Amino acid sequence: MGSSSNTEAMDTDAPSLSITVERNPSQARLQQLGIKSWPKWGCPPGKFPVKFDAQQTCYFLRGKIKAYIKGSNECVEIGAGDLVVFPKGISCTWDVSVAVDKHYKFDPS
Repeated sequence: MGSSSNTEAMDTDAPSLSITVERNPSQARLQQLGIKSWPKWGCPPGKFPVKFDAQQTCYFLRGKIKAYIKGSNECVEIGAGDLVVFPKGISCTWDVSVAVDKHYKFDPS
């Protein structure tokens, strides 16, 4: 009984947002998404906070980061070749160990 109470408390505290990572998607999948037509963004190594006010899908061409999700013990490692979805409302700290170059798209919602 105690564990179901804990589960209910977790469900009502805050929505659980998580970063989705698809490792090395096929070229067909990348073409289907139109990745090459998306804008590009990059950053040098460093550590900084990021908040997503809209869902963002991005494809990492190069780089290596650890994304520490605010309010969670979760850390997501992201690198070159990863297709990543950051849900709307998620806040995290990016620890960039290798400069990032990525294509990105904000999804309308």
